[in-house]
Amino acid sequence: MQRLIDAFINSVRAFRKLAAHEKAFQQELLLLALALPAGWFISVSWRGYALLVGAVLLLIMVEVLNTGIEAACDAFSREFNVDIQLAKDCGSLAVLISIVIVAGVWCIALIERIAGVPI
Repeated sequence: MQRLIDAFINSVRAFRKLAAHEKAFQQELLLLALALPAGWFISVSWRGYALLVGAVLLLIMVEVLNTGIEAACDAFSREFNVDIQLAKDCGSLAVLISIVIVAGVWCIALIERIAGVPI
């Protein structure tokens, strides 16, 4: 049980640090705050609502992992290194792919709502 408590404390510490200092994380938290009520009105089912909110949570999760990769790379070396650049670029690509997924899911939900027909 102590491991779960320690993991929770570590997670809260990371959340606070990212919320206070990482602009992308702050923007994605704002997006989540907007998505919670907007998804309620846009979705046509509970499953759709879960998918809309889940897509935004996926984006936040990938951003957290990307920030972790960047922090680990910076802790190793701040000097230019091709391998470190690749690691950071791959993390950035993962965030971009997540953004495309979020945009696609939300666009499909909007089309469903406007057309009145599930896609």
